[in-house]
Amino acid sequence: MAGFFSLLRRLYLTAYNLTLFVGWFQVLFTVLKTLKDSGHENLYHAAEKPLFFSQTAAVLEILHGLVGLVRSPVTATLPQIGSRLFVAWGILWSFPETRTHVLVTSLLISWSVTEIIRYFFFGLKEAFGSAPSWLLWLRYSTFLVLYPTGISSEVGLIYISLPFIKASEKYCIRMPNKWNFSFDYFCAAVVVLGIYVPGSIHMYSYMLAQRKKALLKSKKE
Repeated sequence: MAGFFSLLRRLYLTAYNLTLFVGWFQVLFTVLKTLKDSGHENLYHAAEKPLFFSQTAAVLEILHGLVGLVRSPVTATLPQIGSRLFVAWGILWSFPETRTHVLVTSLLISWSVTEIIRYFFFGLKEAFGSAPSWLLWLRYSTFLVLYPTGISSEVGLIYISLPFIKASEKYCIRMPNKWNFSFDYFCAAVVVLGIYVPGSIHMYSYMLAQRKKALLKSKKE
């Protein structure tokens, strides 16, 4: 029975990882094609559907960690996925004024290249028990550049959205109301910006440790 559930787990995680590999590959292909054909101002519109499918599906990775399907700690998974969902849904989708900014280009390229490598690596690992050494190296090395460019793009887009958030008062809840509760989305966005500094340091340090461990293990094998 344990072997049957182990097989189901592998089949599910293989399908999940390879599906999102295809999704992010579509995002990158669309971004590069749109850049060539019509410029960065049209990137969001062109890539919106595969972007939101692929990024929103990553919520399942939090569940995977919680139920023990994967060994990745939720403390590492949750901040990364939460921040990306905030930028995708809370900024780009919610405030159209941000969609034509050049930072959308660096954001989508950083996200998509990172995720293409990551999902392909874990898809092959689940399907065959291992991945090629070159892919392992890419998985644990490209983040050295792509994390800083991605995080900088996220922070930049949140920052440029602040005037639009403040002017629109979208998602704000004002007193008085029947819940006796107030919420200011502008203040929440500022708090998120403040969290990015310690959060990004934590994530980068975690990935550096993972890189050292993975490459050292690879050399021994």
